[in-house]
Amino acid sequence: MRCPATRLALVAFIAFASLASCKGGGDPGAATPSPAVDATAKPLSVGLVFDIGGRGDNSFNDSAARGIEKAKAELGITAEELEPGDGADRESALRQLAAKEHGLVFGIGFLFTDDVDAIAKDFPAKTFACVDYTLGAGKTPPANVAALTFKEEEGSFLVGALAALVSKTDKVGFVGGMEIPLIKKFEAGFRAGVKAVKPEATVIVKYAGVTGEAFKNPAKGKELAIAIYAQGADVIFHASGATGQGVFGAAQEQKKLAIGVDSDQYHLAPGHVLTSMVKRVDVAVFETIKAKKAGTFQPGVRTFDLASGGVDYVYDDRNKALIPDDVRAKVEALRAKIVKGEIQVPSE
Repeated sequence: MRCPATRLALVAFIAFASLASCKGGGDPGAATPSPAVDATAKPLSVGLVFDIGGRGDNSFNDSAARGIEKAKAELGITAEELEPGDGADRESALRQLAAKEHGLVFGIGFLFTDDVDAIAKDFPAKTFACVDYTLGAGKTPPANVAALTFKEEEGSFLVGALAALVSKTDKVGFVGGMEIPLIKKFEAGFRAGVKAVKPEATVIVKYAGVTGEAFKNPAKGKELAIAIYAQGADVIFHASGATGQGVFGAAQEQKKLAIGVDSDQYHLAPGHVLTSMVKRVDVAVFETIKAKKAGTFQPGVRTFDLASGGVDYVYDDRNKALIPDDVRAKVEALRAKIVKGEIQVPSE
């Protein structure tokens, strides 16, 4: 005797068979229908901890934010962002995100290097990425970490050449944030670019400090810029995060030129921003998320350079009036030589 459930299953089978019969016998070689997509599958979730200054710095962090926003719009991911203070807050913020269901966690900035290393070892099943990961002698990132680095010196070389070519005094300046090897790469490239087109030109260099505070002190940036302009410079390149806002203020007051960094900063001092050396943190963040979603995430070091579009300088309708055609042509010729390997830009 069949139980009621068995009888119901038999009836359902007969009904299905009858329906198929009514539609025809079907081709034995026809493709099998694809299984239904699981509508309950969760989208990739990403965690991200910003660097000092957080969103709204008009520079490094905002570039990372653009990468996240693009990933939300184009890849359908979800994201959680944190803006810690200094010191131990970075480590605790990363750990907080790693303990959740995020499939990928970013630390934005070189200060996260050691924290990412430690937490990646505590969460070996998770994947992590660090923008501006610091590589020491013989140092390699953990097996679940993508170390995202840039050749800042290449983009800085181009804006150094540009600054020297438009300078009327043959004196240009550089304002750095925290005096560390990373920012020294910007300085080294800038110096090399200046000297490549005007060996006799003077480069005046000043740094805002030796701690993380040096990246968020606009008053100090303005003070340093005014001092550099007073020494005869008429163009200043800054690599100092939010401190650079003070450099732009000084440029406006002194009716001089400044060069932005990381993002296009023209809007901070219209008419006084010659260009910006853009560092495509947004590209690095987006491409890493895209690879994670596609299942092609690769740990290890990835470098974004001039040839790959990882660094560049801004030339568009807003600033091109400040850059004569012949100057633009000379800078582009230098770009081609760097990409071809004919010019090796120093990083220190």
